[in-house]
Amino acid sequence: MYIVAIGWAYVILMMAATSSSVGKALAIVVFLGAIPLALFVYVADRPRRRHRSVSVADEVADQRDAADPKADQH
Repeated sequence: MYIVAIGWAYVILMMAATSSSVGKALAIVVFLGAIPLALFVYVADRPRRRHRSVSVADEVADQRDAADPKADQH
């Protein structure tokens, strides 16, 4: 997953390096590089974040069960 982001960042940096002005280079880096890369990493990392939140919720539930074993008896 990250190899795609690294490749995209390289291409965008090369485009910015060959631009005719500093303003155009910054616009290329921000609008074609930083924003799309942030969105890509956020979307591609979603399954791992979801799995992590589920495992944290399971750990909290297990801790509650271990703390008060009589709560399940009612």
